[in-house]
Amino acid sequence: MKTSDKTSRPIVLLHLLFVLLVVQVALPGKNETASPVLFLCAAVLVEAVCLWHIVRKKHARAAGDIGAFLFLLFNVWELWATVLGKAHPILVPTPEAVFQVFADQWPLMLRGIGSSLSLLAIGFGIALPLGALLGMLAGWSPRLRGFLVPIARVLSPVPAIIYAPYLIALMPSFRSASALVIILGIFWPTFLQTVGRTVGLDPHILDSARVLCLSDREMVFQIFLPALLPGLISGLRVSLSTSFMLLTLAEMMGATSGLGYFIKNFADYANYTNVIAGILLVALVVTALNGLVTVLERKAIRWS
Repeated sequence: MKTSDKTSRPIVLLHLLFVLLVVQVALPGKNETASPVLFLCAAVLVEAVCLWHIVRKKHARAAGDIGAFLFLLFNVWELWATVLGKAHPILVPTPEAVFQVFADQWPLMLRGIGSSLSLLAIGFGIALPLGALLGMLAGWSPRLRGFLVPIARVLSPVPAIIYAPYLIALMPSFRSASALVIILGIFWPTFLQTVGRTVGLDPHILDSARVLCLSDREMVFQIFLPALLPGLISGLRVSLSTSFMLLTLAEMMGATSGLGYFIKNFADYANYTNVIAGILLVALVVTALNGLVTVLERKAIRWS
């Protein structure tokens, strides 16, 4: 009975907040606004996802709390901006208008997602394996470690985005400059983390490998890589967040496409309805990428 109450209470609360939101949307507001269809669809999706987690009893409390917070936010936003018309019409647009942007600007949004993800894949695909490989070699070789680690400790604290203005002028295209910013932001942390993990490997494993007279290639692929891969995957989430932040900041400096450009372009024209929609789009993309990382952690690296 207690378990049933714990499950039913957040469900009832979510339903009540959802019904309250629907009632507010149905009421005539002081501000004219766009069609509420997409806004209501988003609310239905939020409720469905939260209820799914609650019914599965997996992170049920967190799902209930997050759902209640989102619906409270939606209700306050709808009441203040649409029903009462008290919000600034430019700085705080109605939720209906914000979600309508997804229907009006979807071609530009899709191009932005494609441009940003392709840059992210290039930068991430170069920095992560290069940093991991060089980190393994430096962790294995004391001489190489003594040369590279001091350099990394000087350069890694420097925010990679600081290089962006110079790299934009130096590189042949903006995309190459943005990719290099992402590479610099991911390479050094990955390198230092891999060095630390390599040095911290069980010495008995390394001694056994030396007794077997394994070649350098066999040491890397049969000893170091299997031992370090779980740690690299677990650090993927932080690296992904860092690289996406660098990407959007770089795109705001002079790109002609991408998610950062989408936000900056409309902000220059004070179109904050599209700006808020762009921020929501970035949040959705990052959430999807984090979901993929979670799947990778669970499926690909079962021993992590």
